[in-house]
Amino acid sequence: MRTKMRIFACLAVRTTLELPDPLFARLKARAALEGTTLKQLLRSFVEQGLVDPGHGRDTRARRAADLPRIEADLPLTPDQLSNAGLFALLEEE
Repeated sequence: MRTKMRIFACLAVRTTLELPDPLFARLKARAALEGTTLKQLLRSFVEQGLVDPGHGRDTRARRAADLPRIEADLPLTPDQLSNAGLFALLEEE
């Protein structure tokens, strides 16, 4: 009897997300605070949502107060939206 063996490769799929500017800025700030990349942060959020779809839905108002606030002149420059730029803005406060 012959056994067929299948080998599956784990390939990454690229996609495009359209996010409102304020949400994108919050994500970049969160990634900077956690010392991670935006790509890694979004991947962990997607994985968490698949494991526990109801996680964190009712705690948004309570957790919003815990987010860092950056006082800066608007609009922010592209350099300020980089992880290093956001860290610098947080250190200025």
